[in-house]
Amino acid sequence: MIPLRDANPVRRAPIVTIGLIAACVVAFAYELGTQSTGGDAALERLFRDFGLVPAELTATFSPGADQADVMYRELFTIFTSMFLHGGWLHLIGNMLYLWIFGNNIEDRLGRLPFILFYLAGGVAAAISQVLIAPGSTVPVIGASGAIAAVLGAYLVLYPRARILSLVFLGFFYQLLEVPALIVLGLWFVLQLIDGLASLGPASSAGGVALFEHIGGFLVGVAIGLIVRTTGSRPPPRPLGSPGGVGVG
Repeated sequence: MIPLRDANPVRRAPIVTIGLIAACVVAFAYELGTQSTGGDAALERLFRDFGLVPAELTATFSPGADQADVMYRELFTIFTSMFLHGGWLHLIGNMLYLWIFGNNIEDRLGRLPFILFYLAGGVAAAISQVLIAPGSTVPVIGASGAIAAVLGAYLVLYPRARILSLVFLGFFYQLLEVPALIVLGLWFVLQLIDGLASLGPASSAGGVALFEHIGGFLVGVAIGLIVRTTGSRPPPRPLGSPGGVGVG
């Protein structure tokens, strides 16, 4: 099941969501440039320098590791890693999910709170992955963890929103409008199953950072519940507005 768009209009242009997508695209263009000029080795160095390497991060907190500048640099990679992607499919998939679901969360929270929420979700997701595989030397890259937080919040705040999805039925496919509760709930269940199945000695060998998805999603659910409980609502529609911006 691949979501294509939602039927959940917003009240103002999703400037932050668009900015995050643009930043990821610019970072990916830089990756392509690095690879074209220096080859795969240069790209790997870029991922190691700006991606999150769990073993290097945990090493900075081990006894005797008193180099503050190294610690700050490794902590900084938690944020830089959110804007790197491992290929076209990785980038396009993440940006599709961010575009569909991010605009409504930005609209509900407000622009500045959404930025803080997005970064906090990414940090929580990264910590989740590091706790599962603290000795991994494979760089963790991608916006998936932060976007997973967006999905978790969307599930709580808009469970009945209709999501136009491409549903595969064997060799056939069909376009269906499916409630967000099913689309995102199924997504999380699949992440959880795959994540639990990946536990073991081979979990540090690379691949998809599934516990980053799981951790980010749960944080998004928790924050979504807080927002829903406190009764936070999107800002009123400006006078003369016809009915919101129908993007998503």
